[in-house]
Amino acid sequence: MGKYINPFTDWGFKRLFGQEFSKPLLISFLNDLLVDELHVKDLTFRDKELLPPTKDQRGIICDVYCETDTGDRFIVEMQNRWQPNFLDRSICYACRSILDQVDKGRAEREDAYKFLPVYTICFMNYMPHTDEVSKFRTDIVLADKDTKAQVSNKLRFIYLALPLFEKKAEECVTDFEKWIYVLKHMEALSRMPFTAQKEIFKQLEDYADSHRLTKKEWEAYENSLWVVRDNMACMAAAEREAREKGHAEGRAEGMKQGRAEGRAEGMKQGRAEGRAEGRAEEKKAIAKQFLAMGLTVEQVAQGSGLSIEDVKGLQ
Repeated sequence: MGKYINPFTDWGFKRLFGQEFSKPLLISFLNDLLVDELHVKDLTFRDKELLPPTKDQRGIICDVYCETDTGDRFIVEMQNRWQPNFLDRSICYACRSILDQVDKGRAEREDAYKFLPVYTICFMNYMPHTDEVSKFRTDIVLADKDTKAQVSNKLRFIYLALPLFEKKAEECVTDFEKWIYVLKHMEALSRMPFTAQKEIFKQLEDYADSHRLTKKEWEAYENSLWVVRDNMACMAAAEREAREKGHAEGRAEGMKQGRAEGRAEGMKQGRAEGRAEGRAEEKKAIAKQFLAMGLTVEQVAQGSGLSIEDVKGLQ
């Protein structure tokens, strides 16, 4: 295990951003995220009964009321889990948070539909698909299509695709960039950077230090870590199935084209063998990455498509 916890396990994320004792971390992160827009003075964690009760909705980790230094209030939902149709789900969760505020019993009153703005902040700790986002930070607001002017502040979505953040520590200039660098690389760090530049990172270092966990905390964290690794294996398996489907379709198209052009059977066989060798090498490369992450042989076999014997041979 590394010196610092993985902040993108459910347990690690809640420890750093979802606990009363670590509230200053969340306030600091939000202020650096929304710098020059607003300044959060205080926040209150919402009643746990308001959090998603079903298994497929457990992507919302933090659900908090925020108050700014000007007295404005808004709700923040922070999501940290890959799910199919991730963007559509995040929109549904935000709309539900709005509906929860509407007084349905007083629909005729003028104040029945007054509600606090909802900011949804999503950490996408996986390589996003092309139909999701194409850059590290994507901000979505309700705006006029032609003028681009914002027409309402009631809904705001901020998607942070961590694999697309490629800056090195020395290249991070803003405090927000420093936050993202630390969170993305935390599990692999041997020491916490930026502690001399910003006091909050010293506090982050204390809460993220895996050597300071109690036995009970360590067990909870370890269980959460295995969930992340299982999810990564499942994602890899899904990607592998998609690639194999694409290869199969490509082979079928290649054979059809080959017949149409009158190519020799030997050429078709050579292409098939070349593709097979390429797929085999690709599976081995994926398996080696999973082994380096600490996954079990069985998990690596499931995620890469290799046999258990083949995986053992790579150790």
